[in-house]
Amino acid sequence: MLPDFQTLDDLRGLLADLPDPDATAAQGASDRNAQLTKPPGALGRLEDLAIWYAGWRGNPRPEVKAPQVIVFAGNHGVAALGVSAFPAAVTAQMVANFQAGGAAINQLAKLAGARMDVHAIDLDRPTADFTQEPAMSDTDCAAALRTGWNAVDAQADLLVVGEMGIANTTAAAALAHALFGGAAHDWTGRGTGIDDVTLDTKTRVVADGVKRHFGGDGLDLLARLGGREIAAMAGAIAAARFHRIPVILDGFICCAAAACLQAMNPSALDHCVAGHRSAEGAHAALLERLTLTPLLSLNLRLGEGSGAALAIQVVKAAMACHSGMATFAEAGVSEV
Repeated sequence: MLPDFQTLDDLRGLLADLPDPDATAAQGASDRNAQLTKPPGALGRLEDLAIWYAGWRGNPRPEVKAPQVIVFAGNHGVAALGVSAFPAAVTAQMVANFQAGGAAINQLAKLAGARMDVHAIDLDRPTADFTQEPAMSDTDCAAALRTGWNAVDAQADLLVVGEMGIANTTAAAALAHALFGGAAHDWTGRGTGIDDVTLDTKTRVVADGVKRHFGGDGLDLLARLGGREIAAMAGAIAAARFHRIPVILDGFICCAAAACLQAMNPSALDHCVAGHRSAEGAHAALLERLTLTPLLSLNLRLGEGSGAALAIQVVKAAMACHSGMATFAEAGVSEV
């Protein structure tokens, strides 16, 4: 049964004691992999993915049958500072597009055979301008985390979380800057395609926000600099750990949400893989900090969970080969 929490302190307690993968299932998957009709290591990372997935599902020969894609949407107070190429009203418009099935993520989720859910979180109540005050109170942040926590289907066997929120690359850049240091410009990119003047403004906003709110742990920073959709993604990723559902992380914003969890517990992302490396400039550096190697690199920069949803196909391929191939004995093929 999934535990529950009400406050950030409650979640801190849960994150301190996370479930581990099933070592017996992982070993069984490793043993099976060594007997499949192929040279050792011939399927490369697909083999590692299969063993990783089997450990979290507690089954040495699993299949991916019920993936879930969840898109969270939220509005950001810093959008009013001129950090994006689009107005904040686009968030609600895109939510309607998701609900109508018209976005890229809808097509990729359908292609992957994934259930897709959309959660718009208080779009009429943007977070505060974090250059002046915390983006969210602890209570609001906990509520957004719980939205993600409760959105995960316990029957899912693979999870992708995506986002929509004008100015959320600004919040993600601020989180990365606060968590990993460096300069604001190291983490601030062009997002939806902003010009040089807007990029200068965005970088200044990131620097000002981090200067005002520097310090505290990953959940503190999530509340002060994040957004409701970013907190919800973190909540869903954490809930998946307790359900032992493997997670494919999406791009820069999703990984910033995940980084807040890793800051709380170095093993918090052991059930996650990086779906892709996006074209957002700082995503590669963030993946490096998280010690994650992406499955794909296709110059995507859409968000929505699109790169991770595409990578569902890679994980499905890994499991199809692992669980569907014959062993040498079963096929009557001589081993070298």
